[in-house]
Formats: sequence, structure tokens, C-alpha cells
Amino acid sequence: MVGKIYIDIDHPLSWHVVQELGYVLNYISISEPLPTIFKPVSPPPYMNGGPKDFLAWVIECREKDFTPDICLKWLEGRLPRPVDEISQWNND
Repeated sequence: MVGKIYIDIDHPLSWHVVQELGYVLNYISISEPLPTIFKPVSPPPYMNGGPKDFLAWVIECREKDFTPDICLKWLEGRLPRPVDEISQWNND
């Protein structure tokens, strides 16, 4: 499974979102980690306007049994709720 998402890196909470996703998908448990990897992907800076315009984030999975629905349940259980309410992401 590979899923590509885009995050508005100019938004004031964008890096908080990246940290939350990185924590859940990469490091939620040291002894029993999820089979996922969350990472940025970009074309070379000299192509297509540079990485800022084309920066994307990929969620990769190493196990076919860990479906996108299972991944979604993990994220829903650990990300701020409701996920589309901006005030829930602000940790000030």
C-alpha cells in the first residue's frame, strides 16, 4: 500500500500535522511498531518549480494485511478529534 497526500506547508499548523502523522505512523510503539513509513517525497529542486510546489507525503506499508482502513482507524484513534477542526490541532 502506498498513499500520497499533500499538506499545505504554508499553513501555521502544517508542521504540527507532519509531526503527529510521523509519530503515529513511524514511532507509535518501539516494541510493536506499525508496518508503515511516513516520509516526504519531492522531485529534484531544479525541476517543476522546486520542492515547495510539489512536495508530497507518502504513507507506505510493508504488510498487505495492514489495509488503508486499518491505517485510518489507527490515525483516527490517535490524531486530534475532530480531525478537520483546526482548533484541535493547536497545542498552545
